[in-house]
Amino acid sequence: MSESAQTPMKGAVRDAMGEQIKHELYSAYLYLSMAGSFEVANLTGFAHWMRRQSREELEHAIKFFDFLLDRGEHAELQAIEAPPYAFRSPLDTFEQALEHEKEITGRINSLYELAVREGDLPAQVMLNWFVTEQVEEEKSATEIVDRLRMAGEDSAALLLLDGELGKR
Repeated sequence: MSESAQTPMKGAVRDAMGEQIKHELYSAYLYLSMAGSFEVANLTGFAHWMRRQSREELEHAIKFFDFLLDRGEHAELQAIEAPPYAFRSPLDTFEQALEHEKEITGRINSLYELAVREGDLPAQVMLNWFVTEQVEEEKSATEIVDRLRMAGEDSAALLLLDGELGKR
């Protein structure tokens, strides 16, 4: 009889990762909704940026999903709530995106702390990538919020930023 090559996951880590899949999928849903709002406002560069962000969040969900499967666990998918679909302005939209990223950062950090408490080294290694990724996500959203605040009510500046974000 041979011993399994992998250490089984503790239920708390597995369940928390399943929960995180839901949050990553919600993020994708939220950013897709924001993209639609920008499309309706004819801000196609902002819409493009949000579509790219949505796809990135889907990739994050798949990373968690695949990690669970690689560890021999079943990924129990959960219901995803509907995101808002109307936003007041580009600044409001990106402020909400930034707040959402901060919430996701908190969730990732808590998940990492749980993996440490449970002694789940493979989960810690995988989550290191997400910890670093969240620094990048918050930085990117913060820069756009700051630039939108600088632009204020100047539609030329807004259109310039829209064009720039369309190149992402």
